[in-house]
Amino acid sequence: MQTLLDQFMGYITVERGLSLNTCQAYYRDLQQHFNYLKQRGTGIPDTDQRLLVEYLGQLKHSGLGMRSIARHLSSLKVFYRFLRAENHIKQDPTLNMETPKVWKKLPHCLSVKQVENLLSQPDTSQPLGLRNRAMLEALYASGMRISELLGLKLNSLNLEMGYILCYGKGAKERIVPIGAQASEWLKQYLSLSRPPLVKKRNSDQLFVNRFGKPLSRQGCWKVIKGYAARAGIEGVAPHALRHSFASHLLEGGADLRSVQLMLGHADISTTQIYTHTRQEWLQQIYKQFHPRA
Repeated sequence: MQTLLDQFMGYITVERGLSLNTCQAYYRDLQQHFNYLKQRGTGIPDTDQRLLVEYLGQLKHSGLGMRSIARHLSSLKVFYRFLRAENHIKQDPTLNMETPKVWKKLPHCLSVKQVENLLSQPDTSQPLGLRNRAMLEALYASGMRISELLGLKLNSLNLEMGYILCYGKGAKERIVPIGAQASEWLKQYLSLSRPPLVKKRNSDQLFVNRFGKPLSRQGCWKVIKGYAARAGIEGVAPHALRHSFASHLLEGGADLRSVQLMLGHADISTTQIYTHTRQEWLQQIYKQFHPRA
């Protein structure tokens, strides 16, 4: 099973060009599936739809949510489809299995005032504080995912023209505009904060930690969470600034297609979830100002 998994990981990494985070998610899901097969005393060639249904049922019984179960099934479908295409198995046991429908949760968006409060938390007189302010400003100004932000290189920036070149899911390249305020904070970080952090290291990574090494996702999330707590903002998720970016653009009158392109969504239906938050905002405006609300 490990050999087949290694071949599959090579396929999704090289041929399909999936991101590191996506590949790691596939790996974890399939390792859990393999452990189940070992417990049952069976192997991949003997796996059928009945066994997979029992496996998904066990995941549900263990308390896993429907969204996570749907992701597990998606991993199994891609894996067994690969095995069938490579003639490792005679039939794909996932062929007629439908992915369970899951409710789309409305993203938690911060208000403009909350965002401003969050952005003002770092102590910009310190190198790390200036780095953190530049990171927060870049996240809110561009709507990038944290993984995209941390993957930026020095040559990803064109601050004079006001855009960033980033790589999203599936190694898809896109150009994201960035505002004047974020550009100014990034310039300050590059000139005042990054040199003492990098020191003599030959690194082209944009955001680095105190040792001059690439900043990790966990490190970045810890920074955001800490500042949110200091600002008295509860329930902040890693994508809070990304969600707020999209919501505030739509509230300001931006069209859905433009927001889709800036977020890097392959399907506009993913972007449409933000229209619900805009409707809530419009209802609040209506109740506040209409004489018969």
